Amino acid sequence: MNISWLDINSSYSHSSLALPAIEVCKKENENIWSVISATINSDIYLITKEIYSQKPDVIAATLWLFNHEVTIKVCRRIKALLPKTTIILGGAEFNGDNNTFLEKNDFIDCVFRGEGEQMFHQWLKSYNDSSQWSDITGLCYLDAKSKYKDNGKAKIDNFDTLPSPEESSFFNFDTPFVQIETSRGCFNSCTFCVSGADKPVRSQSLEKIEKRLSLISSKGIKDIRVLDRTFNFSSSRAIEMFEMFKHFPDMNFHLEIHPALLTPKVKEALTKMPKDMLHLEAGMQSLKDEVLIASGRKGENSMAIEGVKFLCSQTNFETHTDLIAGLPNYTLAQIILDVKTLSSLNAGEIQLELLKLLPGTKMRNDAEILGIQYATDTPYEVLQTPHITIDELNISRLLSKMIDKFYNAKGWQNITRRLINENDDFLENFLYHLINIDRLEQPLSLEKRGSLLYLYCKEHYPSYLTDISLQWISNGMSLKREEAGDVVKLSINELPKHLKEDSNIRYYKLLGDKNYVIGFDRSKNHSQPELIIELK
Repeated sequence: MNISWLDINSSYSHSSLALPAIEVCKKENENIWSVISATINSDIYLITKEIYSQKPDVIAATLWLFNHEVTIKVCRRIKALLPKTTIILGGAEFNGDNNTFLEKNDFIDCVFRGEGEQMFHQWLKSYNDSSQWSDITGLCYLDAKSKYKDNGKAKIDNFDTLPSPEESSFFNFDTPFVQIETSRGCFNSCTFCVSGADKPVRSQSLEKIEKRLSLISSKGIKDIRVLDRTFNFSSSRAIEMFEMFKHFPDMNFHLEIHPALLTPKVKEALTKMPKDMLHLEAGMQSLKDEVLIASGRKGENSMAIEGVKFLCSQTNFETHTDLIAGLPNYTLAQIILDVKTLSSLNAGEIQLELLKLLPGTKMRNDAEILGIQYATDTPYEVLQTPHITIDELNISRLLSKMIDKFYNAKGWQNITRRLINENDDFLENFLYHLINIDRLEQPLSLEKRGSLLYLYCKEHYPSYLTDISLQWISNGMSLKREEAGDVVKLSINELPKHLKEDSNIRYYKLLGDKNYVIGFDRSKNHSQPELIIELK
């Protein structure tokens, strides 16, 4: 028997954990596997050709929102070429009722629901005989009479006993970051999340996690994405994990944290973390209690806001925040207000996403009751709710693009944040301006974004022009453009006395409501200034 694992990711910097997690559970079978790696932008013909050349008995793949379409197209072609090959798919796409999917895609032999590390190997013993599949927990398929069979959901109760994926020969250490699970399940009950009903939380021991991190560190990996749904569901465990992270001073850890659950001890531990070791994702979803209650999310909103305020006040790590347009009771006006609030709290990044009703989630099952209309094909995005129209959701989508291009862009973040925080009407006015001139759907260089911001503020918020020019210059952009402002070159005799003379430095003065001296190092081949000093 030979198995082809079809590993299609959004880019080659990503790598699925599914194969190493499955393979390591029965390593004596490692020689039966081959891996076909590709991205969603790869040529489908070439992927198909590579699989066909291996003539596999089984093709296995994990389906996600982003790779769904490409994976299905490849599998359809392979089944036409190799009709006797058994195709099995798994992943979050199959948490719901899989009858319709299997009937529509009859070239797929079966799909797996749940955690398949152990049950997959049981299925392999009878992969070519569906009459023996009735005892495979988690398997869904159409029997010989085309009758749908559903064997429930597979779950591994003792998560700590599983071998670590990093021990598999198929674990990919040639990526800029790796993902690890240190727990499964979630204490929360968000009805839009596939983990909302996954209780209780099952955690790995700290000893095992440290051993895993040691192995990852030995491979030279610096960036760790911890996949736990809520890192601080247990305050004591979170504090112990923070202390463990300090054993790996060269690593950076990306964590999802619930801001409403920040106890005084967790806050104290966070303040003592080394600079830039942590990158925190604070899931807010909404800042309105009615939205969170309707979505089944635990945690008082007032405490969550205080938590984010604390997190964003810290200088030793950056905190990103999340909002989800399309949740029940969430209006466009409230979304805009929430973006302004998060900006006022100095969020390191604001991520605004459209709600996706994923298979198997309670909110998808209750969509008709809630009055939510959504796409039944990937990515299952919400189209309209009783509280937000399709046009308003489109404005939310464009607002997300504006936030990404200006607020989340480090080159323009500070001035964009100031404009939002100091002018209650700026966010909406600039958004609708960019919509009207059709710029948000287009790729925009950092320089082009600066031009758009400068020209808009020149007409509507002229008091910010000097600051925009200063940021333009700081970004290393041309001094000859209007956006650089009124810049004059200074001779040595014109320099302020407190500036040290340096023959390698060229000095300029930016004139405006505030005056700045800007110095460029002649000996360095870059356009960023070496110093910027405000003249008092």
